[in-house]
Amino acid sequence: MIKTLPGMGITLLLVCTLVLVACESPRKFSKHGDRRLKEGTLIFSDDFERDSLGPNWIVNDAKRWRIRDGWVHGQDALNKGLWLNQDLPRKVRIEFDARSESPEGDLKCEVFAMTPEHQAGYIIIFGGWKNSINAIARLDEHGKDRRQTSSPKVVKGKTHHFTIVRSGNQLDWYVDDKPVLSFHDSDPIRGNYFGFNNWKVPNYYDNLKIYSLE
Repeated sequence: MIKTLPGMGITLLLVCTLVLVACESPRKFSKHGDRRLKEGTLIFSDDFERDSLGPNWIVNDAKRWRIRDGWVHGQDALNKGLWLNQDLPRKVRIEFDARSESPEGDLKCEVFAMTPEHQAGYIIIFGGWKNSINAIARLDEHGKDRRQTSSPKVVKGKTHHFTIVRSGNQLDWYVDDKPVLSFHDSDPIRGNYFGFNNWKVPNYYDNLKIYSLE
């Protein structure tokens, strides 16, 4: 039998509340976030209005990644992503449109990867694990240090707009112009690769734009 001292019940309740809150990471965004969403120099864009991906892209599995109706389409890629063949600047804003044709959502991209491979940088997942978790993960999408939240949700068939901003040690992620998660990294990954990724469900990506903030 556990005995509690006077006032301990309130303390325990407070501790439990803090533990529950910690399960969903706080959305601490840079005070410069709004300004960084509007500034910068466009250094790369792709609207995919063509038949083939071309030399700007590294394709790990040509059967799983192709252009369809002006969108990049990925399905059953099993994390063999589609990687941009151009280095990212250190300070950057990345924007693109994304759509899932599954109620499971699971829209995914990876940034600042050290090599064009899954889990070589930061993994950003919208509607992962059957549309239950949004996450920014560092090198391991199942890692204990990932930042996560349960909202918002991917809407099947809706075009969502991603915005990812990094300057210094801060990585901020917005969906449809609203903040989702932030990752502050005291030892930031210095990779140069950006890629779209996919596990199984049918996903589409379009209108990629990359802005240098340097």
